[in-house]
Formats: sequence, C-alpha cells, structure tokens
Amino acid sequence: MSDRHTHKGRGAGYNPTPRYARTERGAEPDAELPDEPGADPRTVVSVDATRSVISRNDSPDLPFNQSLNPYRGCEHGCIYCFARPSHAYLDLSPGLDFETRILAKPRAAELLADAMRKPGYRCEVLAMGTNTDPYQPAERHWRITRRVLELLLDCRHPVGIVTKSGRIAHDLDILTELAQHDLVSVYLSITTLDRDLARTLEPRAAAPQARLATVARLRAAGVPVGVLVAPIIPALTDHELEAILTAAAQAGAGFAGYTVLRLPGEVAGLFEDWLQRHRPERAQRVLHALQAIWGERLSSGTFGHRQRGAGDYATLLGQRFELACRRLGLGAAPRLDTRAFRPPAGGQLGFGW
Repeated sequence: MSDRHTHKGRGAGYNPTPRYARTERGAEPDAELPDEPGADPRTVVSVDATRSVISRNDSPDLPFNQSLNPYRGCEHGCIYCFARPSHAYLDLSPGLDFETRILAKPRAAELLADAMRKPGYRCEVLAMGTNTDPYQPAERHWRITRRVLELLLDCRHPVGIVTKSGRIAHDLDILTELAQHDLVSVYLSITTLDRDLARTLEPRAAAPQARLATVARLRAAGVPVGVLVAPIIPALTDHELEAILTAAAQAGAGFAGYTVLRLPGEVAGLFEDWLQRHRPERAQRVLHALQAIWGERLSSGTFGHRQRGAGDYATLLGQRFELACRRLGLGAAPRLDTRAFRPPAGGQLGFGW
C-alpha cells in the first residue's frame, strides 16, 4: 500500500498495471491543461488517431444503439467509473492514467459526417456521455462536443447527452435550437448531494448543487432535462435516492433514471482502495451489500439486471424509485424525432478547419 496515496483532485490512489502490454502508444502528448494548484499528477491530453467514432451495441439493457465519445479517459476522476478498464487497451492504467492521460478526438465531427453520408446509414438517437463525459475539462480547450452538436443540428439528427458538468450550459445556443426540433434530451448525473463525499468520490466533476443549477438553467431554456441517479452505492449513498429525485424535480427535471454500482475489472481494486482511504468505517458494509446484489461478486455482465442488480435489495430499490418518481411527477425521457434527418452535403464541413 506504500505506493497508494490520496492525490489532490484525483479519485484513484494508484496505477494498477495495464492488462494488455503494447510496445508503443498510439499518440504523443500535444497539449497540457493546467491543474488545480498543488494537484498532482498533471493532466496530459493527446490526440486519438481513431478512424471511426460511432460505437454500436445490441444490449437490451441500454436505451440506445449507437453512441459517440469525444474523449477517452475522463478528468472528472470518478472512482467508480465502469469505463476505467478500457484504458488498458491503450497500454495505460485504469487508475490515475485514466483521469490524467486523456485522448481527444478532434476529427470526431468530420468522421461522424463521413459515417452519416454512407447510403446504409440509419438515423437513430446518438448517445453522448455513455463512456466518458463529453463536457469534461478538456472540452474547454478542444470544443469537440460543440462541433459534433453543430453537425447534428445541421443534419437534424437526434442526440441524448449524459453529463456531470455545468459546462454543457456553454452550448445552450445549440441545445435550445435542437430542442425546438425535438432533437435533444439531457441527463445530469447526480450520485450524492453531500459535497464532501462528492469531492473525493468524483473530484473534478461539478459539485452536486452546481449540477442542480444546471438542470434549472436547461429547463428555463426549454431543453428537456432529467436526472440520472447513478450510480447508487449501497450502504453509502442509497439513502439519498428520494432526496436527489426531489431536489432534481424542484430544479425542473422532467424525467429520471438510475443505476446501481458495479465494479468490473480493475475498478473493484481501485474502489476498495478508495473506501479504505476515505470511508474505512463503511468499507465492509458497502462491499457486502454489493456482493448481495451481484451474486457474491462485485459486478455482473448478465443482460437483464447488469444495470440495477438482482435480489431483494434491488427490488426494493426499484420500488422506492418508482414511488418517488410517481409522487414527484418524473416520467420518461421524451421521444426524439428521427424523421427530419438529412445527410451532410459534400465532403467538407464549414467549421473553420
């Protein structure tokens, strides 16, 4: 444990060894973003030379079939993030590397346009924020998400966004116009209302109260917005479910969803280390509760319950969620329009490149 520390502004306490060794990395650092004073290690943003940006899935547990992530890795540093193990494919660690070695996809809008021009492309809602946050701090400099939204608006293509960042309000001009054509819905993800807990659990995400303020701002602008209580952490944040839903409804949220914490791959060790550093008195209760949900394990990939778990606890949690939503008038996210889609014209995009 001597190599494990609490780093200011970081969620992980160490770097587990990547599972897949590679002789070289696919990108070289070409930009650095300043950290908070005294924070270490520094954030390094590199260019991801990917040739495609649409990810497709056929999972019955997910409400979308295609998604786009402008970044790999996420500086928000949420210790529980299920996407952490994906960094191992880049010969980077799911630990500190995941939140400090960010790969940006500056050609995302161009590659998306190429995909949408293909004769066989079928317009379906494009999900953003499904793996890493499209409004993490790097977006301030790279503005990749904004360029993607500009393209989607021009093509009348629907998009669903999940974020923990108030930075999404910087794109209100585009989001408002998308909303006027029934082309966008937004979820603000809120794990806890406890600022002190959030500061260590998801250290560089917006404070919970700032996310609620963003809900109100989006609602006032006419953008369909809801709350995603995710992930619910048994024996740590589960008691906040009704309070989060109530606060979100009061801020103007119109719909809601939730997921239960699961710890795939290296996330299990990282989260256990976080518990020992920040909530040692609750560590065993949390882990035992998770094992009860996931069948004596800490995660499950089984279709049908991998988002919300199984057993008595999971059933009770679902009942609490449904009752609270009914009481607060929180319904389902609106259906978005796929009929107005028009493929991008030509081979050049007018984004000033």
